[in-house]
Amino acid sequence: MSTSTAIATMLSTAIAKATPTAVVVPNQAGVIEGLDPTHYNPKNPLVLFIIQMVIIIVTCRLLHWPLSYVRQPTVIAEVIGGIVLGPTVMGRIPGFMDTIFPTASRPLLALVANLGLVLFLFLVGLEVDMRMLTANYKVALAVSAAGMILPFGLGAAIAYGIYNQFPTDTDFGVFVLFIGVAMAITAFPVLARILTELKLLRSNVGTIVLSAGVGNDVVGWILLALTVALVNAGSGITALYVLLVAVGWVLFLIYAVRPAFIWVLRRSGSLDNGPSQPIVALTLFLVLASAFFTDIIGVHAIFGGFLIGLICPHEGGFAIKLTEKIEDLVSVLFLPLYFALSGLNTNIGLLDGGIVWAYVFGVIAIAFFGKIAGGTLAARANGLVWRESFTIGVLMSCKGLVELIVLNIGLQANIISQRVFTIFVVMALVTTFATTPLTKWLYPLWYQKKIAAWKRGEITDWDAKGGSDSESERGTKPNATAFKINRISMLLRLDSLPGLFTFINLLGGDHQPAEPKIHKSKKGSLEQVLEEAMPSSNQAVRKRPLEVDGLRIVELTHRTSTVMKVSEVEEFTDRDPVLNVFRTFGHLNHLAISTGLSVAPEDSYAEILTTRATDRNSDLLLVPWSETGAVSDSQEPQAASIENRFTSSIHNQFMSQVLEYGSINTAILVDRGFGGVEKPQASKALSVHSVRSRNNANLEPAVAPIADPSHHIFFPFFGGEDDRLALKFVLQLALNANVTATIVHVVYNKDAPASAVPELTKPPASAATSFSIKRQDLPRGLSSSNLPKVDGDSTITSPTAQQITVDDEFIADAKDLLTDSQNRRVHFERVETNAVLQYTLAKAREELGTSRKNAGDLLVLGRATGENNRAYIRKELVTVLNSLDVPAGAGAELRRCLGDAAEAVIVANIKASVLVVQAAVRNAVGKKPAAAGAATQTVDSEMVTRAEDEIEEVPVLGKKFD
Repeated sequence: MSTSTAIATMLSTAIAKATPTAVVVPNQAGVIEGLDPTHYNPKNPLVLFIIQMVIIIVTCRLLHWPLSYVRQPTVIAEVIGGIVLGPTVMGRIPGFMDTIFPTASRPLLALVANLGLVLFLFLVGLEVDMRMLTANYKVALAVSAAGMILPFGLGAAIAYGIYNQFPTDTDFGVFVLFIGVAMAITAFPVLARILTELKLLRSNVGTIVLSAGVGNDVVGWILLALTVALVNAGSGITALYVLLVAVGWVLFLIYAVRPAFIWVLRRSGSLDNGPSQPIVALTLFLVLASAFFTDIIGVHAIFGGFLIGLICPHEGGFAIKLTEKIEDLVSVLFLPLYFALSGLNTNIGLLDGGIVWAYVFGVIAIAFFGKIAGGTLAARANGLVWRESFTIGVLMSCKGLVELIVLNIGLQANIISQRVFTIFVVMALVTTFATTPLTKWLYPLWYQKKIAAWKRGEITDWDAKGGSDSESERGTKPNATAFKINRISMLLRLDSLPGLFTFINLLGGDHQPAEPKIHKSKKGSLEQVLEEAMPSSNQAVRKRPLEVDGLRIVELTHRTSTVMKVSEVEEFTDRDPVLNVFRTFGHLNHLAISTGLSVAPEDSYAEILTTRATDRNSDLLLVPWSETGAVSDSQEPQAASIENRFTSSIHNQFMSQVLEYGSINTAILVDRGFGGVEKPQASKALSVHSVRSRNNANLEPAVAPIADPSHHIFFPFFGGEDDRLALKFVLQLALNANVTATIVHVVYNKDAPASAVPELTKPPASAATSFSIKRQDLPRGLSSSNLPKVDGDSTITSPTAQQITVDDEFIADAKDLLTDSQNRRVHFERVETNAVLQYTLAKAREELGTSRKNAGDLLVLGRATGENNRAYIRKELVTVLNSLDVPAGAGAELRRCLGDAAEAVIVANIKASVLVVQAAVRNAVGKKPAAAGAATQTVDSEMVTRAEDEIEEVPVLGKKFD
């Protein structure tokens, strides 16, 4: 005890005698010991920097949320967010600026923001494809020149008054040059996004504007570089030297660096396969080196980054893939910081006088008039109509973030004062904000279609009105029009290709065997060659090929890379693996194939798909139900999940919009192994054995070919327009020798004996495919709002005698038109029952899934959600779902989308794929799906195979009825 006391005494004495000059260890416990995280510490600025970054990003994102509903680009929210955080709004709160944005912390914020700006200008250079200048180069050159000369001249005129009213130390000539550039510049990156969202990028207007924007952008940056060089140079001869060195650097990059860079890309395979990590590092090194060089010679560093972006190749999608690597970091983190700094330098309070506001309105008026008048007159002089010309002028007036960059450079170089800076920031916001609504007003979608038809010569009288839709609509008595599916449009999804290919193969009918070929050296004489080249008299006449149009849709996001895919969509279409597989399939199966690729936001998918099918006069639109519940098609295997297949609100809404369009026959395919491809039930839990099996994938056995290529179709015919179309579709499929079909006319009769209905039982728990609540593709724990609703017994009525007679005659006519081969493969039945749904499920289990080695069975249903005589199915659906222990079924959204019968089939786990068919509303114009109308660009490829063979006479349903 005494020893411990002595040691403690010695330590206390030593501490007490310590000199006051001893080094104190910094506070390591942080806020636990009372450290203020908002206090700026030059030795540890990270804490305050994170606070600033979070505040800026959150503010910009919150502002963008409401602005996105009026189609405003992100830059508007970022600039307004900076103004809100600056002295205009938040700066008026006592202590806010000194606490969150102290003056001492600004250099670090500016450093990170300017580094991001260099990278962003590199992305802008990547986005600029100089090949665009060759498209409509004459009118584009005229629009670009007029759209710069007139605003530049007007800007120089108002610069005289601004210079005298708000004097600076800058030379007047440099000031005039800068104001002219600020007026003449066009924001190419924002312009590309606006054109994409308004579906104009691939139009004549969009091509001209984008080509003119490229030239405008390049010339504008050159003039701005000249301005900066003149400011930084001490004399005129020095400015000349700066410009000569800059020109030499550009030539060095084009003729020395670019060829060497492309050689490295080819040797490494990055030009075809995308940039590897070393290539990304090399590219960023070039960006920083070029920025360093342009900065030290007296030109801003951003020009160095922009030049490297210009010299990067676009072949093989390299520029797009490189952009995908770095764009999110730049746009999410760096750019908001830069525009927040712009907002901190913007003080609306400086606009405090009548003369100041007069200059604000004057600058805005000149910005609009100069750009709109120059672009409009140039376009009109090159043969465009007035409305197109005005649209081009309005689009060229877009300033966007490029204007903000120019203004910040001018402010940093002391060319303009903070008051003038604020005036031009207001102008940039107004012109950018007004571009989208003015363009939509001047050049709406209906006008685009009408002017395109007029230019094609389809409209001779511009003021002629369309005829009224007075003819019969859905639900009337069938007429005598024949029907056969010769043209089909479909949505191509990677996860649905097996089922889609199987359908197309069946619709094409039986294929004639190819004539055996003989080598030309084995042929006896020229006469024999000619004889074999000519078809023999008894050779079967080849059928007209089925025309199939496949559309692939890629989601349009706010990322630069997706916008670049739109501008380079022709090359992107040629490289798309799904489209290439589809084309190859068509070549090998005697199909006339056309393909298209659209880049669009998800809420426009339905409009794009139905509009394309309607424009192509397709007989049927085939849409596969997603395997994962996602609208967008992901090619990443790890993104696959079947748990949300039927409960995804976005996907159900998309399918409902497709069906609501109404002007085209539509079929929805819920694929469950059609084509013989088993759908594995994915599981999140992976055992050690499964992981090892995946790691040893090369040891997996080969998959044997399908021994039995047959398909069996079961179709319960309830009556109505949708079921009639479905019957025609089934009989066309039955033209294929590998298809058999059972067609049952199920008639609801509430007085039918209950004993005639087979009992509906659940599959045993040991079944290969789990059932009910254990199935991963069915929803769990749905609320009572998803239970099927029945209005009451008063609405439950049997079909009328007239309706039953019409259906019986229709089926009788179908039987009469069957060929001998079809008669052997198609079986008809007629049943009257008071439990049509229960009978259908029991009969489906009896008919389908009996052969495990065939190529997959199919259950076909008419959607019939609008039929008034289907209330009895809704009433019975409640009982059926309860008997299956799934009272909420697959959810109310799927029920509204596919119909009651389809939901019962899916929940009952029938071992077959399901096809839901909806007939078109005759003579309907087609209503626009809700929530649609956003951006899309589509590129069609020509028919890669177009046979001119004679058409085989094949009996089709519709001799008496349609």
